Amino acid sequence: MLHQVLQKIGPLQEEIVSHPLYTHIQRPADLHRFMEHHVFAVWDFMSLLKALQIKLTGTSLPWVPVGDPEIRYLINEIVLAEETDLDLDGKRRSHFEMYLNAMSDAGASTKEIDEFIHNISQGKPWYQAATSIDLPQSVSSFLRFTFSVIDSNEPHKIAAAFTFGREDLIPQMFTSLIRSIQRQFPEENLTGFHHYFQRHIELDDDTHGPLALKMIQELCGNDPQKWEEVTETALQALELRLTLWNGVLEEIQQAETPELI
Repeated sequence: MLHQVLQKIGPLQEEIVSHPLYTHIQRPADLHRFMEHHVFAVWDFMSLLKALQIKLTGTSLPWVPVGDPEIRYLINEIVLAEETDLDLDGKRRSHFEMYLNAMSDAGASTKEIDEFIHNISQGKPWYQAATSIDLPQSVSSFLRFTFSVIDSNEPHKIAAAFTFGREDLIPQMFTSLIRSIQRQFPEENLTGFHHYFQRHIELDDDTHGPLALKMIQELCGNDPQKWEEVTETALQALELRLTLWNGVLEEIQQAETPELI
């Protein structure tokens, strides 16, 4: 059944991997715009992952063993890498924190994401924090979908968004992006940016991606309804990624077109 899911989502994945956005990132301002949008996807990835950790591992007190030990290992392994990886200086950082540092190094603004995180830290729901900074519609739609899946409390649906919208997609998508960026910005100080993407490519291609696919199989088993819901969630996740990329591309193209006076 996994093969059928991969067949159905294949065209959308290919559309994302070959998206014209990558070749339109030609100036520092374009790269800044991309990072200022994409950082919210870097952030909400951790909420998907933490939702899986809550549902599929023992996180309540008093502790009891929960679910399949292989799935517990997968989730905890990914959390370890995502929350406490080594940065270029050999210091422990979450990938989100690495991305923020890469944004600063590249000259992109972190003002909106910093305010967003501050508001959430003060107890605001994410959607109120998002409203207060006037996020682009494409980013808001992306976040709404992520949290609608989390709020479903259905592990197989959360795993579908996580696996097919992120882990199984990232190696090809980020490889296409990095190749284009390296051609356009050979001399720029983007070391942290490249490190972030390369770490994701390495981890997801070699370890996390295959383990995430195994998690899907374990969660769905032989239940046809779960497999159908996984397919639907995966397709929605990919559609929202396209919406996010289209939103960034539209802003870049608008900036490229001189205003008529």
